[in-house]
Amino acid sequence: MNAPAYGYLVSFHDLHPEPAAFRAEVTAGLRQSRKMIPAKFFYDKRGSELFDEICGLEEYYPTRTEVGLLERHAAEMAECIGAGTVLVEFGSGSSVKIRLLLDRLPDLAAYVPIDISKEHLLVSANELVREFPALRVEAVCADYTRPLDLPDFDPELNGKRRCVFFPGSTIGNFEPAEAEVFLRQAAELAGPGGGLLIGVDLKKDPAVLHAAYNDARGVTAEFNLNLLARINQEAGGNFDLAAFSHRAFYDPDAGRIEMHLVSEREQTVRIGDEPFGFAAGETIHTENSYKYDVAEFRALAERGGFRSRAVWTDDRNWFSLQYFVVG
Repeated sequence: MNAPAYGYLVSFHDLHPEPAAFRAEVTAGLRQSRKMIPAKFFYDKRGSELFDEICGLEEYYPTRTEVGLLERHAAEMAECIGAGTVLVEFGSGSSVKIRLLLDRLPDLAAYVPIDISKEHLLVSANELVREFPALRVEAVCADYTRPLDLPDFDPELNGKRRCVFFPGSTIGNFEPAEAEVFLRQAAELAGPGGGLLIGVDLKKDPAVLHAAYNDARGVTAEFNLNLLARINQEAGGNFDLAAFSHRAFYDPDAGRIEMHLVSEREQTVRIGDEPFGFAAGETIHTENSYKYDVAEFRALAERGGFRSRAVWTDDRNWFSLQYFVVG
């Protein structure tokens, strides 16, 4: 479907992102001396539902704090983005946060949501144009974590300034060296004079972080353990979920939350015909979430090709939205 994105229509561009080799990557991670599974595999249907539930928990401050910042400062952010800009969102998902900016950006050249989930992308993009019928939407199915070029739009749009929107503190899931590479890719996509508006979780009292990743209702634990359920369902595993438990803690030296699944006893698990032995207390490392102070992230972004222009933080200094320009 490649119709003009006017009057409730969406232009759709499928770059045919390669699906992750789920079983191969899981088994490769479990063969390591320190077992790990890539965090990207959390988000099957059930995992995505659980993460949405996490975002609404009292202990989990990032989502509501970022939304609060957007509600209070959207006009200032829109001024930074500017009229006539092509606004590119990485990992657009259900496009909830972008609505707060679009209300203040009536003169965008186009909105370009990028997501690897084709079905989810089309549903959310079509919902968006029903709410903003004058908005040109160029939806792109792609893996934004890899280097990519936007499709050729019409010549007028190709020449417009670009700004990347990357909310949600997802940048914290990258190792710092990986984050630098990712930011450099974002700078290349934005181009000379382009912008970046990004959500960054800040360093804070470890007790606050502990509560956010160890909620009283156990939703985050269920989210973590669902990874094993997915392996059983999709990769022929035989994990006993009752034999593993959730552990999340803050490492102040590394400046990150670590999430693990802990083997409660000595056991052997199989994926297909391949056995994986676990000692009692041995863990599978499932996620990192790096926290930065403003100066640390500014330095990281500068190494990635950006210059800081504005920072918005909440009253408790728990979360930030930061605006950068290329160069």
